[in-house]
Amino acid sequence: MSVVLSKPKRRRPQWHRLTVASVDRLTDEAVRVSFAVPEELTTTFDFSAGQHLTLRRTGADGEEVRRSYSICSTPRMLRDEGVLQVGIKQIPDGEFSGYANSGLCPGESVEVLPPLGTFGGPPAQRWHDGEPESRHYAGIIAGSGVTPVLSIAATALETEPDSRVTLLFGNRAAATVMFADELADLKDRFPERFHLIHVLSREPQASRLLHGRLDHDRLVAIFEALLPTGDVDDWYLCGPYGLVTGARQTLIEAGVGTDHIHTELFFAEEVPPPPRSETSVAGGTELTVVLDGRSSTVTMNPDEAVLDAALRVRGELPYACKGGVCATCRAKLVDGKVHMARNFALDEADVAAGYVLTCQSRPETENVVVDYDA
Repeated sequence: MSVVLSKPKRRRPQWHRLTVASVDRLTDEAVRVSFAVPEELTTTFDFSAGQHLTLRRTGADGEEVRRSYSICSTPRMLRDEGVLQVGIKQIPDGEFSGYANSGLCPGESVEVLPPLGTFGGPPAQRWHDGEPESRHYAGIIAGSGVTPVLSIAATALETEPDSRVTLLFGNRAAATVMFADELADLKDRFPERFHLIHVLSREPQASRLLHGRLDHDRLVAIFEALLPTGDVDDWYLCGPYGLVTGARQTLIEAGVGTDHIHTELFFAEEVPPPPRSETSVAGGTELTVVLDGRSSTVTMNPDEAVLDAALRVRGELPYACKGGVCATCRAKLVDGKVHMARNFALDEADVAAGYVLTCQSRPETENVVVDYDA
């Protein structure tokens, strides 16, 4: 039985070393890392608000560590200042996040892939009768979920003079709010067009409505009192799995169309994968990897992920989270069938076009062809 990964048509992103310009403390457990991008790489690292960077280093045990972090700066900052910034919150036992929060220093270089991701910034500026159309963007975010939405909000406010942004931001307490100064600066610059609503779960607020978790009932109450759903054109949801899926369902119940709801997950480890179908193939699988015009073959186990088997013969394959969240290992299924255990990164159009996350895919037919550059 064979699984074939054939070459995608898109150019595979290459690693580049970027120098750390600064590491700024945001909270006790989060930092902003700024990279200096040389002029000759500005086009390579051009991005849309909402995308992420994949960083790579060798860990203390000699093993390679890759992690993806959302870009918090704007495309304008890259073009004008040659700076690219990410927010990194330390997580328990997080090897890369721990290093970034305690050991990373200005002047060091880090291996970085060019921006990836499909969360996306504000839609292209609309024009109505020759004038920019006013839009209202809203974000429902929690914790480090503010990182890509900060870039989206700032980009919309800077480039769409008649558009508005409202952020509903959940945190434990005021001291844990990432990018508090940057958000305050946006409020100062765009007082009539930027509205920020803090909801704190462990710290009392003047309004009881804004004290607690952003669960279904609280969201419904906030929509009724402060943020009518019918007044918003596009919604951006980012944070833990429970917040994102819960907020999405609440918006759908309120009549918001799914094409106006954009989601991004940071962690999905607590989500059990769906069961494999009964067509799972037993026995060994011959996996053929076609990348950059060159084919490699390896025998894989039926319960082994395509990516893990492929990396044994093609260590340069792109990947990052291995959790079905970042889409770095995305490839196109050309022939055959695989079971994709989790998918929090590809949209319905991607799946319909045959794309899969190879970190989550296991073979179910004797012949499978996947195009890694398509």
